[in-house]
This record gives sequence, C-alpha cells and structure tokens, in this order.
Amino acid sequence: MKEKEKSQFSLFSSCQHPFPSLRQSSSAMEEPKGTIVFTTLGIQHYGFDIFSIKLLSTSNDLHTHIQLGSEHRLTDGVSLNFNGQFVDEDQTTLVYVSERTGASRIFFNRPGFPQAEELLPSSSDSHSSHDRPIIKNGRLYFVSSSAHQHRHQLLKSSSAVYSTALLLPHSHGHSHSHQKEIVRLTPNDSVDYSPAVSHTGKFIAVASYGSRPWNTAHFHDLHTDIVVFPESHPTKRVVVCQHGGWPTWSGDSTIYFHRQDPDGWWSVFRLDLPTRAFEVDSTDVANVPCHRITPPGVHCFTPAAMHHANRIVLATRRRESSFRQIEIFDLDSGDFHPVTQSLNPSFHHYNPFVSPESGFIGYHRFRGDSAPGDSIVPHLDPVISPVGGLRMLRINGTFPTFSPSGDLIAFNHDFDSNPGIKIVKSDGSKRWNLLKGRTAFYNSWSPAERNVIYSSIGPIFESVKATVQIARILFDLVADDCEEEEDIPIRDIKILTRDDTGNNAFPSCSPDGKLVVFRSGRSGHKNLYIVDAVKGECDGGGIRQLTEGPWIDTMPSWSPDGELIAFSSNRHNPDNVDAFSIYVIRPDGDDVRRIQLAEDRERINHVCFSADGEWLLFTANLGGVTAEPVSLPNQFQPYGDLYVVRLDGSGLRRLTCNAYENGTPAWHPGALSVSLGSGVGDRLRGQFDEPLWIHCCF
Repeated sequence: MKEKEKSQFSLFSSCQHPFPSLRQSSSAMEEPKGTIVFTTLGIQHYGFDIFSIKLLSTSNDLHTHIQLGSEHRLTDGVSLNFNGQFVDEDQTTLVYVSERTGASRIFFNRPGFPQAEELLPSSSDSHSSHDRPIIKNGRLYFVSSSAHQHRHQLLKSSSAVYSTALLLPHSHGHSHSHQKEIVRLTPNDSVDYSPAVSHTGKFIAVASYGSRPWNTAHFHDLHTDIVVFPESHPTKRVVVCQHGGWPTWSGDSTIYFHRQDPDGWWSVFRLDLPTRAFEVDSTDVANVPCHRITPPGVHCFTPAAMHHANRIVLATRRRESSFRQIEIFDLDSGDFHPVTQSLNPSFHHYNPFVSPESGFIGYHRFRGDSAPGDSIVPHLDPVISPVGGLRMLRINGTFPTFSPSGDLIAFNHDFDSNPGIKIVKSDGSKRWNLLKGRTAFYNSWSPAERNVIYSSIGPIFESVKATVQIARILFDLVADDCEEEEDIPIRDIKILTRDDTGNNAFPSCSPDGKLVVFRSGRSGHKNLYIVDAVKGECDGGGIRQLTEGPWIDTMPSWSPDGELIAFSSNRHNPDNVDAFSIYVIRPDGDDVRRIQLAEDRERINHVCFSADGEWLLFTANLGGVTAEPVSLPNQFQPYGDLYVVRLDGSGLRRLTCNAYENGTPAWHPGALSVSLGSGVGDRLRGQFDEPLWIHCCF
C-alpha cells in the first residue's frame, strides 16, 4: 500500500449546496438517498479562529523597532473561522469564512452586532468558498467553487471570482445584510483564485489558472499567473506576470505575490504596473518585470502589503521552527520582524492580512484547547448535503463501516496515538473500544452478522512485502449501557490470510457473509482475491485469485445483491500509479468493465454501492483544486471530493466542494440523525501538519 495508496487514502470539510449535475442522465431513476459517513483529513483538530495585533509603532525609521500590542481574538470559537479581511480600520469589522453552518460560507462581524452575520443567502449555492473574501467600497468580492456554473469540465476547477453589492443596515434591528445580483468576474472558461482589490478599489488582481486543463501534478505550486483587470471592466484582463499566486496590492500600482523559486524556497516577489498596463489587448501578456524581495533560506508566502509603509506582512517557515509564523518584512532594510513567534511558538499561523490604514495585523490560528468556544471534536458532525435525500456526516476517524442495522459504525480513530478499531453509535452519542493498541485499517462489517467485523491488521502505507493480514473479529454485542470508551470484549480474532503472503488489505464482505474479497500483493502485483469468510485460506476454506495482471487492483466493494464487485484500478495505464478508475467485475471473474468518467488522469478511489445497487459513491480528483494549497494545512491530495454516479456512468453528482481531502466513505440506506450538543468527543488538540512538500529545503 506504500507506493501510491497513501494518496489514494483520500481523506477530505464538506460541501455545501446544490451543485449542477456534471453529466445529465436519460434515466428517470430516483436521486440517491440514505446517509453517507466520510472522513476529512486533519480538519477535526484545526479549531481555527481569527486574531489581530495592533501596531503601536509604524515609523519607517530603519532604527526604530516595530512595537506590537497584545493579541485579540476576533471570532467567537464556533466551528472553524479563517481567511479574514478587515473592512475598515476598526479591527472588529471583519469579513471571513466560517463553517458553522456545516458548510464553508462567508460571514461578517461588526460592532454592536453580537452574532456573526451570513453575507449571502442560505439558499444560494454561490458561496462555497475556502478562499479569502474582501469587502471594498460596499461590494463583496469572493471565490466560489460552484456558483452560477454554466458548465463544468471534469478535471478542471470551477473556482471563480464573483462580486455583489452589499447593503449593510445600520439599525440594530436588522440581523442580516442585503445582497444584490451576483456578478461573475472570471470568464466562463477560466479558473481564478485569491482575489485582491487595490487600495482605491479601481483594480482587481487574481491568481489565474486561465482556461488550461488542470495539470494534476499541480497541487503544490499551482503555477498560476497574476492577472489584473479594472473593477469596472472585468473582461479587460491583462496577464502582468507569469507564475505567481496570492497577490496583494500596495496602493494601485504595486503588487506583491508568492511563488516557489527554482532554488526551492517559497519567496515573495514584487511587480510595479506600467501606466499602459490596461491599454494593451487583453490577450497579450504584459510580462511586467518582477523582483524577488525575500531571501532564500526562509519560506515566505501569503503576503499582505501595508499601504502606508514600505513593509509587507507574511507567513514564514524557518529551519529552526516546525511552525508557520507571522512576520513583518521591511523592504528598505531587508529585515524580518517577528510578530507571533513569542506569543504562540507552538501554533501554526496562516494567511495574514492588514487593515486599510495598516494599523492592525490579522491572521488565523488554532484557538487553543482551553479557549472559550468549541473545544470538543464530536464523534459525528453533520455537514450540508447537496442532495435532498442524502444526509452527510463527518466522522472523527477513517474507514467507517455500518453495522447491518445501521445503528453502529466501526472505524479507525488515530493510526499514531490511538491505533485499533472503535465503534460509535450512529447518532454520535457514545463510542467504545473494540481493538486497542493494534494497528488496523479499512473495516468491513459483515452484513449477515452483527458481531463480526473484518479488518486489515498490520502497518498502513507499506510495501507489497510487508506483513498485513485480513482478520475476522468476533466480539460480544454492544450494550447501550456500556460506558463511553469502555472496551468491548473480543471473543476471537481469526487471521484469514497466511503469514508469508505479504500485504493483504481492504476487505469487503459478501452480502451473505460467506466470502471476503480483498487486495493482496502476494504475486508481486496488487490484485484481488476472494477467501472463505470463516475458515480463511489456512483451514480448508480456500482462496482464489479474482484479478491478475501487472497493475494495481485495490479497494474492492461488494454490491448489496452480491452480483458485482467494484474496485479501483490503474490497469488501463499500469505505468501511472496515480491514474485510477472505477471498474466492476462479477465474483466469478467475468465481465470486467471500466466506468470511465474522464480521461486517463482521473484518480478515483474508495468506491462503494448504494443499497439498491444503482449508484456508486467514491472519492476523486475530478473537480481540481479549489484554493491555493500552500495557504492550507497539509493534505496529501488537496483536490479530493466525494461524488456519486449511476452504475451506467450517468448522473454524476459532486457531493463535496472544498480545499480539504475527503474520502473513505460508507453509505447506509437509512436517514440517520445525530445527537447535537451532547458534549461527547475528543478534546480539540490543534495538532496538524504543515504541507509536507514545503520542507524540501530544510
């Protein structure tokens, strides 16, 4: 599982509103129904809030040390709050992204209003955004990954910049802002990220991927271009610099941005726009000269320019620190001035921003496990579903599987600090331990036995030769009166595969409970095998190879009627270990066919069936990247989202749309509900990794 299955692990916040169907079906079949439980990689412990620090000294005297005030929290500790921007010089007037509604939506804080206000209507699908929103001159500028999409191409992001006029009522009797028509500023065939508005509001800069098909290798440095256009004429776009991201304006003519230099260091660059930048044809590349302003030896990204000082605020990663910090860089002296290092040396700080008069610096970070606000990670967390008949729940763990009746869910909690298997009630109210201290991953609850679960026992993300075994775990039935975190007695652990057969993983039990299909590397290649679900291959139960070839067949899932097995495979392109598609096969090995949704660059994993066998649920890279990955915590593939498609390849629907990695889904036919506000779960820890790929120079 080592080669590329770590990326296929595909864990991903969720999405949000009705998305247009990506492929229309001629079938009149019903929409998918039931409850989907899935994982979002790392998000459980982010706990982001937005903070600010006042600059007490803004002198440009090179000999004057920058003086800072104390740190203040600007958001209320509810859910996740991030990517803020000040609206005016009052640090409490703030626009930002929050996930408090079970979706990433844009909110607004202002003095005299104790609660965060949602800026766009709940019924709109036009604000599914993880990028930074901006309010300037009474207009809201934001990025959406779903809004007003006239069409959608697979393997291409739908991220685009929009604006709308806001009428913010001054009366305390009003609780919501009013919003007018939403205008798309990005051309219909293009992709834009990270909008920035100039100091007067006359010009807008974006990091644009243009109309290019998405290069799936671009998920570290996206290789976007800096594009500028007048706010009054958004079609008059000029590429002012090739290869750059996260633009920020100083005045109306100077732009700073980040990119990874050929020497490996993320650095901030500067370009000064010529007067005639908007007089040339929009199809021309202006190629304005840019200059690197931060030195090698320190990673610098997500800059924010100070309008009244020759300084920029940026996030840094230094050799001597494991955490991202906020610093001020003086362009005259070339000196860095630390902002957050002494305050929170063991927290990551992200995406700084400055107030219009440069009197305040803002950023988001983990709020602390004892800070006021949400401090518990729930066992199950509802998220908004784009399909009316589907409920969606994020689980605090990975590889969930439902009990036959759907009242329980088994899953793997934490592979490092708490390995094993846990079982949680499907309403999220209580959790127990089934297997403690022993590494297990990818579980399959027997559809025929309430007290039998199959799992992979052994190290995860290892080679074909590593010893990983398929185990049948027989345990006592869970009683409702068992205490939280109580151990469930195990009656027997039966190893179904031989010790000398290497890496055996990803079991799926047949509907009658008699057979288990799994992936094995015993032949030197990873193919599918079927083994007796009770006796295994050692005690006369028998085993047979289902697929064979010099490729990877993995992550099988048995259909509810037992007639088909779905799996992921790169057999159409064996030399590319990143190119996985959906295949189905009969249990006797006949009728292998590919359900091809896009070209050979599609990457599809974790396939499972709906209860009626008509739909497939999976995770894929079909929607591209929704925000600049360097502005986020680590995701192994920050472009994974959940999709459903009919078995005939029609009716493709996107279920999640965000910058996280969602995956390992399980699908139950019932409309399960979750107990909210029960106060049970894990303490919020704030432990998550920086993007691992920025360490290359350390």
